[in-house]
Amino acid sequence: MINQTRLNELKEEVGEDDFAEVFEIFREEVEEVLDTLQATPPSQLAERLHFLKGSALNIGFDELGTLCQIEEMRLKNDPASSIDIPRIRARYQASKAALGLDSR
Repeated sequence: MINQTRLNELKEEVGEDDFAEVFEIFREEVEEVLDTLQATPPSQLAERLHFLKGSALNIGFDELGTLCQIEEMRLKNDPASSIDIPRIRARYQASKAALGLDSR
């Protein structure tokens, strides 16, 4: 679920103290996108999923990143398909919980 190696690398890159700020920015941006996915025009869904994928992989949320990549590719192959927003949201919440950050 969590790529601990990537998480440790990020903490080394920004410092332990600044990691909380980096994570907070990540959380705000991801939650904003998650909150708007349902109303996102179909033509923009792949772009939003691509953003979520990159953000998730950057912070070490590998399962969330992989799920977003799968949904992004499915949407690119079949633009009329729908994405599983509840599953994406649940994976995000589970990833936060795995880090002990689910109360934010």
